[in-house]
Amino acid sequence: MALDSQGILAAVTIAMYIPFLFISLRLVYKYGLSRGDGWVLLLVFSIIRVLGGSLLVAAEDITPANISLYIGGYALESSGLSPLLLCTLGLLHSMFQSPDGFSRYRRPFRLLQLLGTIALILNISGISESTSSSSSSDPGTTMRRAGVILFCVLYIILVAICFHAWTQVRFIMRYRKQLLKAISIALPFLAIRTLYSVLSTFSSSSFDITGTAAPPTGDLAKFNIFTGEWQIYLVMDMLMEYAVVIIYSAAGIVLPLNEDYKSPESYQDEYPLSRPLV
Repeated sequence: MALDSQGILAAVTIAMYIPFLFISLRLVYKYGLSRGDGWVLLLVFSIIRVLGGSLLVAAEDITPANISLYIGGYALESSGLSPLLLCTLGLLHSMFQSPDGFSRYRRPFRLLQLLGTIALILNISGISESTSSSSSSDPGTTMRRAGVILFCVLYIILVAICFHAWTQVRFIMRYRKQLLKAISIALPFLAIRTLYSVLSTFSSSSFDITGTAAPPTGDLAKFNIFTGEWQIYLVMDMLMEYAVVIIYSAAGIVLPLNEDYKSPESYQDEYPLSRPLV
């Protein structure tokens, strides 16, 4: 089997994320489902990356070409940003929890989760609808671009939430403060990854998998996920995602976050804003 540059990167992706399947599964087991929405999405992201890479490697190994495998692989590749953003959202939500597990701002965070889900649906639907047409009015292209714009909006909101959390840091539980530092470190990497999605989506007016359409031209052509420079994809997409996953996984393993939930009575005076609002 001879893999091209995209196939080789897909194989590397599989190798990169198989260990994180087990690490994220351990984190979900450690923190549970009710208090670990962010960790659950980290697991989902790892599954998406392994599955997407497997589909792309399989697509290159099959002759004649199976377009469905390419569509599935690239759909998973493009949709991976959603669980990573929503994972960050879930971890930020934990900043506003009380020692007894009470969550403040539950409804706004649920609405933001809905925003990320809508962006994901638009992205996947756009890929399914897109053709080799060069028309910028292609409905699939419109949906993909709308989806990636929503991803940008969600990222900006995440930065605003992180900033707000820092203004309230004296009221955040002990180990959540350390987690907030990890999130703050991860946000610049996530910014580059989000930027790549924007540049890649707007680099072409179609989502061409068959290679029958004319290659994109212009300043953004090098960011195209199919015909662009693989070095840019490696740095702005793969490595940025990997950095975020490493940071979150290390924080989840090293920090005893469950200690924040012990002896809630001792925290009431220290964290008055964590009390349920009456």
